[in-house]
Amino acid sequence: MLTRASMTKRVAVIGAGVSGLSCIKCCLDEDLEPTCFERSDDFGGLWKFTEDSKDRTTRVYRSLVTNVCKEMSCYSDFPFQEDFPNFMSHAKFWDYLQEFSEHFDLLKYIQFKTTVCSVTKCPDFSETGQWDVVTETEGKQNRAVFDAVMVCTGHFLNPHLPLGSFPGRRRKLL
Repeated sequence: MLTRASMTKRVAVIGAGVSGLSCIKCCLDEDLEPTCFERSDDFGGLWKFTEDSKDRTTRVYRSLVTNVCKEMSCYSDFPFQEDFPNFMSHAKFWDYLQEFSEHFDLLKYIQFKTTVCSVTKCPDFSETGQWDVVTETEGKQNRAVFDAVMVCTGHFLNPHLPLGSFPGRRRKLL
């Protein structure tokens, strides 16, 4: 009979950007069972360029070029292709994230268009260490219990806009 201690540990990963993708892969490397919740309809986080950020989250802008060389910005076990430029456009970097995701078959672990509503300790947390995660997809709430939670929403999740009293003009960067 399987006991709870011998079962695969379930991990909630919140966000499918650069950090979320690497967390999914690390979970798989450690024989953990990841479930990633991504509120948008695609992976890549701020690296997924859109003409208009309807969800008001920070995104890359059209002319962005990385300021960190490719050797320092790649995943350690998945280097950039040799023909990639040393400093690349956001589109090239997103292509890299797509190749990484496909190579390690990560996309099947992501639930897109799913918002995490709450993460709370289970009533028996002191014994189990488990977390209760409530999500919402298309207006329907779901609840699941996880052994661990990785919050990968990034520190650029929300734009830092000038205060309402800012005397200057606000311009779109897109």
